[in-house]
Amino acid sequence: MLGILLCSAAVAGVPRQRISILGDSYSTFIGYIPEGNAIWYTGSTARTDVTSVRQTWWWKVIKEGGYLLEKNDSFSGATVSFTGYNQADYSDRSFITRLPRVGSPDILLIFGCINDSWAGVPVGEFKYEDITLPDLYTYRPALAKLLEEAQSRLPNAEIYYIIGEGLREDITSSTREICEHFGVPYIQLHDIAVQEGHPTIAGMEAIAAQVLAVIRPEEPAAEAPAEEIK
Repeated sequence: MLGILLCSAAVAGVPRQRISILGDSYSTFIGYIPEGNAIWYTGSTARTDVTSVRQTWWWKVIKEGGYLLEKNDSFSGATVSFTGYNQADYSDRSFITRLPRVGSPDILLIFGCINDSWAGVPVGEFKYEDITLPDLYTYRPALAKLLEEAQSRLPNAEIYYIIGEGLREDITSSTREICEHFGVPYIQLHDIAVQEGHPTIAGMEAIAAQVLAVIRPEEPAAEAPAEEIK
């Protein structure tokens, strides 16, 4: 009996891994991202049927996977590159600029490139060294800079890149190639239900299931107490 109790205590004492999210509108929810970041999911039914943070993909991943939330720095409309919609300068909200705000997670989930595709951002050239400021206004060098910085800032973190479906072929294929260059696993989403281009409740559930299948492929889901993410 003593052995069983000691074993149980040891398992219970293992700290849960902490997850940070670096994303765009798909990962926003009012009250759960930094003040000043643009929000898409406001709790209203005017856009989709997602009205609670508990219905978001990232909440489901954390809850069902037994993780803890470190930081969610998501910004609606943000691009990986410094180029945004109508060729505006989005360097203030780019993924590169917000990366230092993700804290110290055990797992970093980067969910980007959707707005780079939708905004018609120039894809640029594959470049992994001597990246200049002008290079960052194109997608390929900007993504390379983002992943290199993520690995440098978070040397012990597991980093995953989530790729949306139905994006420009050059954005999708470039993302895969750059992720492979850095050894960053990517999760290619499929069959995601959307309304106004954004996941519905069913879409969020599909994203969560596909993410969990990659980051916890051999472990059964262990639900975290609801109070961990309110």
